[in-house]
Amino acid sequence: HPGAPGGGGDGGGGKGAGGGRKLPTCAEHDLENYSMYCVSCRSPVCYQCLEEGKHGKHDVKALGAMWKQHKAQLSQALNGVSDKAKEAKEFLVQLKNLLQQIQENGLDYEACLVAQCDALVDALTRQKAKLLTKVTKEREHKLKVVWDQINHCTLKLRQSTGLMEYCLEVIKENDPSGFLQISDALIKRVQVSQEQWVKGALEPKVSAEFDLTLDSEPLLQSIHQLDFIQMKFPVTVPPVPLLQLEKCCTRNNSVTLAWRMPPLSHNPVEGYILELDDGDGGQFREVYVGKETLCTIDGLHFNSTYNARVKAFNSSGVGPYSKTVILQTSDVAWFTFDPSSAHRDIVLSNDNQTATCNSYDDRVVLGTAAFSKGVHYWELHVDRYDNHPDPAFGIARINVVKDMMLGKDDKAWAMYVDNNRSWFMHCNSHTNRTEGGVSKGATVGVLLDLNKHNLTFYINGQQQGPPAFENVEGVFMPALSLNRNVQVGLPQFSPTYP
Repeated sequence: HPGAPGGGGDGGGGKGAGGGRKLPTCAEHDLENYSMYCVSCRSPVCYQCLEEGKHGKHDVKALGAMWKQHKAQLSQALNGVSDKAKEAKEFLVQLKNLLQQIQENGLDYEACLVAQCDALVDALTRQKAKLLTKVTKEREHKLKVVWDQINHCTLKLRQSTGLMEYCLEVIKENDPSGFLQISDALIKRVQVSQEQWVKGALEPKVSAEFDLTLDSEPLLQSIHQLDFIQMKFPVTVPPVPLLQLEKCCTRNNSVTLAWRMPPLSHNPVEGYILELDDGDGGQFREVYVGKETLCTIDGLHFNSTYNARVKAFNSSGVGPYSKTVILQTSDVAWFTFDPSSAHRDIVLSNDNQTATCNSYDDRVVLGTAAFSKGVHYWELHVDRYDNHPDPAFGIARINVVKDMMLGKDDKAWAMYVDNNRSWFMHCNSHTNRTEGGVSKGATVGVLLDLNKHNLTFYINGQQQGPPAFENVEGVFMPALSLNRNVQVGLPQFSPTYP
């Protein structure tokens, strides 16, 4: 809480003075305490130093005022450092998430690259088998043609050789009349046989060369040129975001959702739109628009079931919705005191479950939960009660005034109580004085019924007066006002309804 360092310091100093602690005395005047501060010399001084004129022309101011001013300056500087430290922590978380995302995306890209290269190898293997089949068919065809030509030529050669041998034997015959009887027929047969060896009959019908030339050069060039620069795609709307269910959760009446884009998503994302329904099956509404992939929505209804979905967008338009995730808020509120909105005089301890105050004036602190529907009951325990103060218990808007008693403005509805009696208060109107007060060890209960729109108070388990307020509607936070004479704590376990 930005005001906590300054508030805590003021209380510590005041308590020390009241408790008798010896204050520092002037180095030159042993009997005088430091009461002023010389801005020019940057040192505390006493009244006697001033009376002696040692700092007559210097800028001298009240010690307490300068003390508070410097503490405020230090607190402000610390707030700046704290904000930067918070930003640095968030940045470290972002970097660690980036490491994990890089690791996941790297593995996804490696797997995709292997799959793509394997697909290319498979396609090349299938094409090689097709080409080998063509070569085999061409070879078998050539072999068949040559064998057919060999068989045909062998048969003709055998026939011609037989005819030649027969004709040679006839020529050796010495009988002219016998020769002339068959010579005409033989001459014709020899002529017919000669005509069978036409031009080209003694030339091979096929060549030994294969007229198949594989032009692999363009493919080899494409393979050598294959690079990630080719993985450019036209810009279209982003794909469906993936909800990271392991990071989606609820706490009290808030829900946290996380998502990411799918791996190998090439389309740029400029932002996301997160939508949530009303917790009762109604229409979706936009609850976040931005670049983050983690979002927490506060101030929802308790004991309600919400449906959430997200979509991405870029310059080309809005992408499709993710799957819908269902989230259930808590049945019963669990909260602590909120240091970020408490008055600077409020002092919180015990993990923000115990509250007290540095001031004698009443100061306001709120709870971390917010209620808008349903029935809610909580209790506060009076740990310390001195000098009959009148703490106030109740509910308030987030913008309630915090430097006066709860219920004095129109942003709070409260019961303030001393050791004997109580009153209800809203807009500084005091009503329903009721006998019965609080002391150390007392328990104050607050029952906020937003179904019936009323507010009821209890002390030590017994209802204190009638229902305090009717027609309460809107969003409320648990609230408390107290001064330094009171210390109030929250129970460690959720109380049961009275």
